[in-house]
Amino acid sequence: MEIKSLKKLKLYGFNNLTKTLCFNMYDICYAKSPEHHQAYIEYIDEEYNSDRLARILTDVAGIIGAHVLNIAKQDYEPQGASVTMLISEGQETDTLSVAELSNTTEPIPSTIVAHLDKSHITVHTYPENHPNKGISTFRADIDVSTCGEISPLVALNYLMTSFSSDIAIIDYRVRGFTRDLNGKKFFIDHKIHSIQNYLANDRKELYQMIDVNVYQENIFHTKMILKDFDLDNYLFGMAKKELLPNEKKKIKQRLIKEMGEIFHGKNIPKVKLREETETSHSRRS
Repeated sequence: MEIKSLKKLKLYGFNNLTKTLCFNMYDICYAKSPEHHQAYIEYIDEEYNSDRLARILTDVAGIIGAHVLNIAKQDYEPQGASVTMLISEGQETDTLSVAELSNTTEPIPSTIVAHLDKSHITVHTYPENHPNKGISTFRADIDVSTCGEISPLVALNYLMTSFSSDIAIIDYRVRGFTRDLNGKKFFIDHKIHSIQNYLANDRKELYQMIDVNVYQENIFHTKMILKDFDLDNYLFGMAKKELLPNEKKKIKQRLIKEMGEIFHGKNIPKVKLREETETSHSRRS
């Protein structure tokens, strides 16, 4: 989707506005047995291994018109993966590796990147499960941070389609300032009212969405949760027809409670059961 720019600015020096898109996606499922749970983790580790994540980030760089300088990737034991990519608007230059920048070669669940006049894209995955309720949750954290005229918002729809998100929590912020030829500061160089403006209509129709925006600070926040719920889409290694009515009710309550707590960012003691509806979303089992 096209970014609506302000009238073309004649700048004094380099456009050093930093635009950061933080995208957290959650995939929730119910794995009844330890074997099903292990199979789900193996599926996630295969579906979102560091090689595939690197391909996704490379596509994102292409979408936003960035040049890839460096890629560092790591698969973790027993689960999870990370990829960090340095990008630039300009020509390719010599750059330090991520290991040199962070002064460590140890695989860690997050990476700190410091690089002047450049930008970066990172993704980290966090599969986890409830100790005794059968709930498994996969989270992927993606940051796209750019300097200059590049905006990561144009890659938002691609990221949404690259991950099967039951819940998405998205933040966008513009930091710093740039100057025109007269020295006047500009703290943003494009028009934005809501992150929702940059989502495709067919994608928005699938989700209930809430905005919390601080316009004077150029901070934009959108939370999304799927509207429709079909238990079959959340069962791994089984189908709802294999369950007794009471089992289906309990599992459904657990799943909706899990999703509600993630969406609202707090523990919920009781959850009203939503009416089950059919949806076109499919999940591998």
